[in-house]
Amino acid sequence: MYFTDRGIEELARRRGEEEVTFEWLAERLREFVDLNPDFEIPVERLATWLARLDDEDDDE
Repeated sequence: MYFTDRGIEELARRRGEEEVTFEWLAERLREFVDLNPDFEIPVERLATWLARLDDEDDDE
């Protein structure tokens, strides 16, 4: 188990029943980076990965 799994499990446990929009998620990511600028690159990579999940070109 990765260290980050604990945070992911807590997120699922505490907020798993909620529905959110991607706009809401984008705002939370912006807030997080504003408060934690050292995490700008990992957040950017996560956001890009989420944005491109269904891109057929990435499968090749």
